[in-house]
Amino acid sequence: MKSLLIKDTTRKEREQIVKNSLGCGNSCDFCSACWLGGGNPFDMYQPYIDGEKEIAQINAEYKARYVH
Repeated sequence: MKSLLIKDTTRKEREQIVKNSLGCGNSCDFCSACWLGGGNPFDMYQPYIDGEKEIAQINAEYKARYVH
């Protein structure tokens, strides 16, 4: 499996990684991101696509809002 780290991917690859991972084509496939407060799942992972935050960091921040 290829690395998902920002340093090992292009923006276009990161967009595809997010799209494939969510199984979402901007329609509701019941991934829970929207109704659990994540908002649009693509917006949630935009910092990864933009090369600002790794997926693990975004997931940890999201989880921290609900697990105390």
